Amino acid sequence: MATQNLIPLLIILVSAILACVEAQTSDQTSWAKRNETEKEVITTLQFYFHDVVSGPNPTAIRIAQAASTNASSYLFGALWMIDDPLTVGPGPSSKLIGRARGLYGSVGQTDWGLIMALSYVFTDGIYDGSSFSLLGFNPVMKSGREMAVVGGTGLFRLARGYAIANTYQANANGDAIVGYNVTIVTYV
Repeated sequence: MATQNLIPLLIILVSAILACVEAQTSDQTSWAKRNETEKEVITTLQFYFHDVVSGPNPTAIRIAQAASTNASSYLFGALWMIDDPLTVGPGPSSKLIGRARGLYGSVGQTDWGLIMALSYVFTDGIYDGSSFSLLGFNPVMKSGREMAVVGGTGLFRLARGYAIANTYQANANGDAIVGYNVTIVTYV
């Protein structure tokens, strides 16, 4: 009698296991098919970032600092909120194409280094309304600084890639113009 009761339970258990395996296979197959139909698009951008920390209209404002920040040669522990213009060329009257918005903090105790968490929001041309996000360490005094593109919106949805930054101009007040060459991979 006990064996007769186990047979229907075993049939139900085996059916449930097979249904789970079939569902997993179906999910994996549909993901693979979706992936096969998507086309990878590589976009390269070049623009300039204008970071102004001095004067009557700064685009970067220090919002926090550690108690020991001002005693540090590299402002270790300071945090800035930014809304920097992005332009086609390095000149102050160059065409505005967007804004870099976010924050960066000084993380170097023995050299200039920033941790950057920014959204590059475009307001002109085919990328109007699209943005990409950058996150990474920026060793400010080096040329060819590489940082990661970790996401985006609009035409840059699901973005990944990298940005190479080179300081074009800097002054003693801390104001800087930085050239960016960005490679972004997305899908259509």
